[in-house]
Amino acid sequence: MFPYSTLGLLTYPQIDPVFLELGPLQLRWYGLSYVAGILCGWLYGRHLAGTPRLWPNGVSPITRTDIDDFILYITLGIVLGGRLGSVLFYDFARYIEEPLAVFRVWEGGMSFHGGLIGVTVAMALFCRNYKVPFWSLVDVVAASVPFGLFFGRIANFINGELWGAPTSVAWAMVFPEAGPEPRHPSQLYEAALEGIVLFLVLRLLTHHFLMLRKPRFVGGAFIFLYGCARIFVEFFRMPDVQLGYLYGGWLTMGMVLSIPMLLVGLWGMASARTRVYEPKPVDEARAGTARP
Repeated sequence: MFPYSTLGLLTYPQIDPVFLELGPLQLRWYGLSYVAGILCGWLYGRHLAGTPRLWPNGVSPITRTDIDDFILYITLGIVLGGRLGSVLFYDFARYIEEPLAVFRVWEGGMSFHGGLIGVTVAMALFCRNYKVPFWSLVDVVAASVPFGLFFGRIANFINGELWGAPTSVAWAMVFPEAGPEPRHPSQLYEAALEGIVLFLVLRLLTHHFLMLRKPRFVGGAFIFLYGCARIFVEFFRMPDVQLGYLYGGWLTMGMVLSIPMLLVGLWGMASARTRVYEPKPVDEARAGTARP
C-alpha cells in the first residue's frame, strides 16, 4: 500500500456520464465517444483516400465514395466485435449466467481486441464486395483509428472506470468507485499514447515518409505501436476484477492479447512492398452520375 495524502492530489472531475436526458431517453458520453470517433475517422479516411500525392503514381486505389460506403461495415464491426470480445475475453462466466446482459451495452463492456477482430472481418467483407485492395484499406483505417481510441479513453475517464493502480505520484486521483487510495489516471495515459502519440506517428508515416505507397506498412505500424502502448499502460492500470493477474504473476489479459500484435505488426512492416495501382474505373451508378 502506498502512503498518501489528499494534499496535492488532482481533483477527479465527477462528470455525469449522462450528458443529455430527453424524457426516458439518456444520451451518454460513452455513446457520444463512439459517434465522434467514427465521424472523425470517416473524415480523415476520406482525406487520405482523396490525397493523390500520398499514393504511388498519384493514384489512390480507394475512393472517397468507398470510404462513405464502408461506414456501415466498420460501425457494425466495432460494435459487434467489441461487445463479443468483452464477453469472450473478459467476463465469459457472467454472461453465461446472465445472457441478456450481453445486450446492455450502456453499462459498458467493449473490448479493443474484439473490436479489432470485428473491423478486420468487416474490411474483408467490404473488399470482397467492392473490389477494394484489402491492405490499402487496412492502412487507411489504421491511420484513422486513433481518433476513436482517444475519445473512447476519455469516455472511460468520465465514467470513472478502468482506473489505475494505487500510487503516490503528484498527479494521482481518487476515483469515487475505487476506494480512498489515490490512483494513476491510466485512462488519460491511454488517451495520450493510443490517441495523440499514435496519431502523430502514423501521420508522419503517411504524409512525410509516404508509407501508404507500401501496402501493409501503416497497418503493421499501428498494430505494433498499439501493442507497445497497451502493454506499457497495463503496468499502471488495475486488471479487471473478475480476472485479476494471470498465471499468479504480473500478466494481465490486456498484455496477453497485445503480445501477438507485436509479431503481426513487425511482419506487416517487414513484408510491405511498394505497389503501383491502375486508375480505378469510375462506377457511374455508385457515383450518382449514371446516364439514362
